[in-house]
Amino acid sequence: MMTTDDMACNELINIDVDTLAPHDLKQEKLQLSATLRKYYSFCKRRTFGTFVASKRASTTVWNCCGQTFKELSSIHKHVARTHDTDIHQLTQSTFEVLLSQIEKEATSQQQSTEKEPVDISSWIPDTSHITGDQLHNGPGEVLLLYCYCQLADPQLICAWQKALCEKLQLTGKVRVATEGINGTVGGTKVATGLYIKAMCCHPIFNIMEKEDFKTSNGGAECFCDLRVGVYKEIVPMGVDPDALSYSLAGTQLEPEEFHKEVEALLSKGDSCNDTILLDCRNFYESRIGQFSQCLAPNIRKFSYFPDYVDQNLDLFRDKKVLMYCTGGIRCERGSAYLHSKHVCKEVYQLKGGIHKYLEQFPEGFYRGKLFVFDKRFAISSNSDIISECRYCNSPWDQYQLCSTHFCCQLVLSCSACRQGGHTACCPICQTKGKGEEPSATPPQREECECTAMRPRIPQDAL
Repeated sequence: MMTTDDMACNELINIDVDTLAPHDLKQEKLQLSATLRKYYSFCKRRTFGTFVASKRASTTVWNCCGQTFKELSSIHKHVARTHDTDIHQLTQSTFEVLLSQIEKEATSQQQSTEKEPVDISSWIPDTSHITGDQLHNGPGEVLLLYCYCQLADPQLICAWQKALCEKLQLTGKVRVATEGINGTVGGTKVATGLYIKAMCCHPIFNIMEKEDFKTSNGGAECFCDLRVGVYKEIVPMGVDPDALSYSLAGTQLEPEEFHKEVEALLSKGDSCNDTILLDCRNFYESRIGQFSQCLAPNIRKFSYFPDYVDQNLDLFRDKKVLMYCTGGIRCERGSAYLHSKHVCKEVYQLKGGIHKYLEQFPEGFYRGKLFVFDKRFAISSNSDIISECRYCNSPWDQYQLCSTHFCCQLVLSCSACRQGGHTACCPICQTKGKGEEPSATPPQREECECTAMRPRIPQDAL
């Protein structure tokens, strides 16, 4: 059975670009989700190639606009400079045909799924040539990934992910929903390599490329176990995906483009009042690492972000917003929500998040550690320490869990203070924890000074 991309590619190959009527775009710049942008880029490359091929007079000669070109690079430059509008219009037409074909194939695939049970074993790679030792021992790494796409049967994808990770001896967390997949898994590099290959070969997730997977040093030991489940959202913002689609996300900027934007912002100093560099992570993440001169909301979890935006609309009014997060997924939903308020002049997001930025700019404008949601708590690319010990205010950025059994807060307590007995997140927890025995009753969260002293949704001002 042909995959969606196979059908789409065949359809595109058979399109005669000279017969396509130009379509006026409703917007000068397409506001597309990451998934749709990949389809659009595919259409643009194919359209450009087909347009150039239509000008070929012989194997090494192209004729266009009364001129003769004898080098491929020359005709490429000519088409790019002279026929940019034509390529733009033809790409849009081709894109519309592709989307129509994908929609038809998706409907057909859903109907087929309803009739015939799918064998997920066909989506799991053959590991007969791999020894158990290669999957269990050796250099390891942690993957961070997400893909927004419509899933007709998230339960099926969930079952496949669980079987795939178990076979490859991966640990971690994977969230599946009708809007796509989000996960972080750890294992040996042999295992993670097979996982990436399986994802990229899957008939739904084959729109992903290797660079869509962020990697860092680690392994299966970075997680307690494997947890795979189906949820309403692949990143918990608390807004129904049916009410706010990821397709409304802000324009993505490559790390190089984002770096230049931040550089321009910083060069203006205090005189810059038309741009906001927004960190849409939680306060404990931005506390140990952030971009210079960013706005870092003092919120405890991402589900507070919509309320934060609603209560600070004047802050964003008529501003250009540059958003960033760990790997990009929170910006997809966060920028879509900000867009829906119609107050910003422009909304941009860092493609690939801080992870990808640090790969190219380890000594760039992001300083300090990058918080990660596993046993490591943080990874680093530079030596800056921007946070302090909770008790003595000395430079410190190594998180540990509060030692009080009923508290789930993270604490920054330096080695000297910990040796002195300061192992809880605040004096209240330190007092409560003395002499208490662990209880079988699930702990009550947010009952300490750390949360009582901080408003749930802060009011910010630049």
